[in-house]
Amino acid sequence: MTKRILMIEDDKGMVALGRLMLEGAGYEVLSAYDGPTGLQILRTNQVDLVLLDIMMVEMDGWEVLDEIRSDNAFRDLPVIMLTAREQRENIQSVLEHKGQFYDYVVKPFVVRDLLATIRRALTESQPQEQNEG
Repeated sequence: MTKRILMIEDDKGMVALGRLMLEGAGYEVLSAYDGPTGLQILRTNQVDLVLLDIMMVEMDGWEVLDEIRSDNAFRDLPVIMLTAREQRENIQSVLEHKGQFYDYVVKPFVVRDLLATIRRALTESQPQEQNEG
């Protein structure tokens, strides 16, 4: 079954690049250019993972993450935070949200590294199959 990734990113060029990269790797991609639209898409579609930009205008990524985590339906949904900033500039927000997101990736990213992070997140978020005897 094809995994579906929601990319919430306000840079249309980054969304186009992300879509090309992710679809090329076999994923289905949904996208939103702002937090409120991303949350609406998340609530109306089955999504396996969220790529979430931190620096957005209307609602930043941390606010979107707080909304996602406030809904028990998305308690275990893996979220990978994306930002053009260095991590040290976001250290307070990273600490405040520790344990609420799977990983943090600084743009520009190396495609194979981001894909590896996505694969790990999807693998680790799958419920373990129990063998029935």
